[in-house]
Amino acid sequence: MTRDNSDEPDDLPDPLERNLLWRTLQVILQNVLCFWLGYRARGMENIPPSGGGLMVVNHQSFLDPVLVGLPLRRPISFVARDSLFRVPVLGWVLNNMYAIPINREAASTASLRESIRRLKQGFLVGIFPEGTRTTDGCVGELKPGFLALMRRSKQPVYPIGISGAFEALPRGSFMLWPRRVRVIYGEPISAETIESYGRDDEGLLTVVRLRLIACHRAAEDWRLGREAAEV
Repeated sequence: MTRDNSDEPDDLPDPLERNLLWRTLQVILQNVLCFWLGYRARGMENIPPSGGGLMVVNHQSFLDPVLVGLPLRRPISFVARDSLFRVPVLGWVLNNMYAIPINREAASTASLRESIRRLKQGFLVGIFPEGTRTTDGCVGELKPGFLALMRRSKQPVYPIGISGAFEALPRGSFMLWPRRVRVIYGEPISAETIESYGRDDEGLLTVVRLRLIACHRAAEDWRLGREAAEV
């Protein structure tokens, strides 16, 4: 796939159907993770069957992209560190799973353009606005860099909360522990709502963070057997 030429949308794959690699991995991982982690998800009806959208997800572990995409038929283009694309085999997998490379050490206009291009072509694009994995399982402060993508893409934003992945695969661990995992897909923040904030970065950042916290809390309540709040 050509990643750098935003003038040629025809080089993109189908935004509504996963390729053979994705579909094969999905079947395998659904069986493994539902058994080993008791994986469950709610709110998938909030993700439309077509049209672009930005998915903002709390970052608990390396499993997160898989956990978010597992119950969906549509592919998700997650933004990933560009260094990972240079790792043998892993780079090939990332390319075939629609990932978008980003250089976290410098401002990357290329990744911004590519993300916007995919959103406008009807893709779901996934980001972790905390910028790194949590150290305590809670939602951390959000980096404001993704606000430009929200505004320029003019697409709805879908907050998604993950609970249990931190316990199943904490930072520094290479062992996948059998811990219960839950995922909540929240109701979208509309493009009109985003536009209404104008250049108020602090206000928009607060709205996204509160919605993300609400989704995470609902997933946590569900995982621990407490009554989940509406998100």
